[in-house]
Amino acid sequence: MKTVAAIVVLALGALAARVGAEPAPPVDPPPRVPSGFVDLAQLAPAIVLQMRYAGAQNFVGRPVHGYAAARCWLSRPAAEALARVAQDLAGRGLGLMVYDCYRPQRAVDDFVAWAKERDDEDDLVARKRHYPAVPKAELFHRGYIALRSGHTRGSTVDLTLIALSRMPDAGGADFQEADDCRSVNGEPAADGSLEMGTAFDCFDERAHADYAGIAPEARHNRQLLRQAMLRRGFSPYAKEWWHFTLTAEPFPDRYFDFEVR
Repeated sequence: MKTVAAIVVLALGALAARVGAEPAPPVDPPPRVPSGFVDLAQLAPAIVLQMRYAGAQNFVGRPVHGYAAARCWLSRPAAEALARVAQDLAGRGLGLMVYDCYRPQRAVDDFVAWAKERDDEDDLVARKRHYPAVPKAELFHRGYIALRSGHTRGSTVDLTLIALSRMPDAGGADFQEADDCRSVNGEPAADGSLEMGTAFDCFDERAHADYAGIAPEARHNRQLLRQAMLRRGFSPYAKEWWHFTLTAEPFPDRYFDFEVR
């Protein structure tokens, strides 16, 4: 049997070893993705992802809270329906570019807090590009930013059309945004997408789905996107030509807040 002195020596030695050892680096836990969500890139790799809120190419000019990666999570029914849309369009030489999918509630909260702040120098650049005719203080009251978003339920997607013969780069960082989101007219957008009359996230009446004062080509493309999405069970949003929600969404009353990682 060990003596008390020996036990004390062993204990002190073990303690010294623990104190002198290098601390283990922190390990980030995996994202707690709820059951029923899938990664669109794995389900439909042909769809181009340009997740704007994971970078600085967006109306707040920086990565938005809750977006730690440019990754698209959607409910499985929404992702499968979107994959069918892409298949339908491929026969016409067209594809989809996705700007946003599931959006954490903390990102929505970030938008609300940003909208209540006073403009700074960076905001002046974002205003010219994304809300040139609407004061920032009115974005919330006019419904462009809200306390809740359908994106947070996991079955809403922001997207546009691309030509498969002119595939743009994914990631959302390899292009220069238009100086004025309303100036997109007659040419493919800066990100390589088809002409839609405005850029994505243009807080302006010209971005309304049925706005008539845009070029014929833009009206045609908006209608083409709308019909393709309707055919596979998505409903459009009147104020944003790029915004669609799966009609039979599986989580109609739940607002999730897991981080996009």
